Amino acid sequence: MNDYDPNDINGQQKIEETAERKRKVAVDQEVADFKWLMESKRGRRIVWGWLERCGVFRLSFNANSMTMAFNEGNRNLGLSLIAKIHALCPESYSVMVKENTNDDRNTDD
Repeated sequence: MNDYDPNDINGQQKIEETAERKRKVAVDQEVADFKWLMESKRGRRIVWGWLERCGVFRLSFNANSMTMAFNEGNRNLGLSLIAKIHALCPESYSVMVKENTNDDRNTDD
């Protein structure tokens, strides 16, 4: 049996407030998790690998339009990851680039 009553405005507001609190907690947790990942050299290496696999640092052009669309989809995911880095921990981006573009990459953590 469904307890939803369309005439119970207070009940609806409580449901909406509870749902909003849960969304906020989930967003805050995701932000904290991502910052944690980007704080370590190991985490930045993982993210760098994702960016490389997404094709952010190369052209997505291909004569086959379906392949190019697929490449652009991957690239779009990578660009959203870069946007997230710049929004949440911009200082980590330059550190990550420096760590992963040196010829003498050091794997020390």
